[in-house]
Amino acid sequence: MLNRKFSTTKINSLLFGLLISFGPWIQAEPSADIQAPSTAPNVTSTKFYVDDIKATMDEHVAKLLDAEGLFHVLDDKTGENLALKFVKVHDPVRQIRGNIYFACTDFHVAGDPDKLYDIDFWLDGATGQLVVYDTKVHKEPRKSLIYGWYKQPRYTFVKDEIRYLY
Repeated sequence: MLNRKFSTTKINSLLFGLLISFGPWIQAEPSADIQAPSTAPNVTSTKFYVDDIKATMDEHVAKLLDAEGLFHVLDDKTGENLALKFVKVHDPVRQIRGNIYFACTDFHVAGDPDKLYDIDFWLDGATGQLVVYDTKVHKEPRKSLIYGWYKQPRYTFVKDEIRYLY
């Protein structure tokens, strides 16, 4: 016979497993509290597509790699300077509104490909060229005895606003 505490723990573990399994598919749009640069002198009506956003992300990452091929980003939660290896840009990338676009990416910890970070990038196309203007750690690597390494989300998107989970 199971006691109440074990049952609750088991249910929580199952729910957490579902979140880990289906979390990558549950994404809405980025936060309205992150604002694009307002200093763009000429607002353009250039429309950017998936290939444009991915190419801009590849160029952005490539130009910021150090001599060892590592991408450095400051973790705004821990204050740690993360040294990461680029893995990929997720599908879908998207237009949020107007000239603002969004890309979600995977990077792994240097020397440990199982420890993945999910890094979000916001891009502004108001000048006719896409420019990355904000970067945030969306998910950090955590280890579970049951699931191994997984990406623990720090925030989610609800109606175009970031909602922090903890």
